[in-house]
Amino acid sequence: MSDLDLDELRAELDEFAVPEKKGGRSAREERIIAGFEDIQRFVDQHGRPPQHGEGNDIFERLYAVRLDRIRELEECRSLVAPLDRQGLLTGAGDAGAASADTMDVDTLMAELEGAAGAPDITDLRHVRTSADKRAAEEIANREPCPDFDRFKPVFAGVQRDLDQGLRTARPFVKDAGFLKADITAGQFFILGGQVAYVAEVGETFKAPNGEFDARLRVIYSNGTQSNLLRRSLQRALYKDEAGRRITEPVAGPLFAGESTEGDLASGTIYVLRSKSEHPTVAANRDVLHKIGVTGGDVARRFGNARLDPTFLMADVEVVATYELFNISRSRLENLIHRIFATARLNIEIKDRFGNPVIPREWFLVPLFVIDEAVERIKDGTIERVTYDPSTASFREVEPRLPS
Repeated sequence: MSDLDLDELRAELDEFAVPEKKGGRSAREERIIAGFEDIQRFVDQHGRPPQHGEGNDIFERLYAVRLDRIRELEECRSLVAPLDRQGLLTGAGDAGAASADTMDVDTLMAELEGAAGAPDITDLRHVRTSADKRAAEEIANREPCPDFDRFKPVFAGVQRDLDQGLRTARPFVKDAGFLKADITAGQFFILGGQVAYVAEVGETFKAPNGEFDARLRVIYSNGTQSNLLRRSLQRALYKDEAGRRITEPVAGPLFAGESTEGDLASGTIYVLRSKSEHPTVAANRDVLHKIGVTGGDVARRFGNARLDPTFLMADVEVVATYELFNISRSRLENLIHRIFATARLNIEIKDRFGNPVIPREWFLVPLFVIDEAVERIKDGTIERVTYDPSTASFREVEPRLPS
């Protein structure tokens, strides 16, 4: 559980501190009623009271803490009793104690003495120093993301890229030169064990210390969001030892026309054309290409093509090559095949033993489109386009969110 979550729990308990009594219903009483109504809405939605537990959502755990306090404090019980249409006040709170070594934020509530107004309410054991708390207060509280369904495909895509090696997670603290102003919409980070997506960046303004800042909308992979400041996000990432910056699918130029001193040769992208007389191949010969990556000699790679169903059981000719330097061959090949997935050839070839084989590296893509794809990978713009087979061209897409 992160420090920010402890702040949220602390804020929940502050609502039950005894204020100066005023005439009529106090602001505190209004907050208690509103908090109880939040719990009732949770019960309406889930069909059960909120529960403690490390595996539960942070907001359910907040509601569980709030409900426990309302049950414990007679003043709160009597205030919301007329509203208790679900019998929530008759339930029993969680029992049992935990040691400081295994204590989570739920059982930590037992360590908060004087929640009904005792002067030592701020004397928290096993909690951060006041300096840490002041730093955390600069970060806006998280709340449920109302349109998280829009972002689910985004997080799924990032995880897929990480699994395939198309993206990497780099330690934020080691990114010397990664400035505050570099945090822009569309970037991904890992903060507090969650993937954080910068969905929006507000207007830039001048902070009291003279530096420029902006308010962000950050979406987290657990379905929450926050509107923290850009400077606060950077500070949180630097403080989090596990904080990471997730790179773009293509981080920097992948190819060089010629190597420079210190470069290590990695292999070659090859583009082949088949000499097969298969009707489908013959009808599309000018636009049908096999695209792959090899670390060896290109000509030697295809010496026995006529015996290999991967090469359509026919000889091939090399129509283009692109030499690689300092790059992962498998990672690049996955990227290329993903780009042209919509144009993959669907054909079944019999091997020399009569067994059916479906080759996966042949694409109905003109050579000039492959050339453009290579250039886009070089300059890092490939992630902003998708290939449209109907027009044999790349089409600009919205890179931030799916429609």
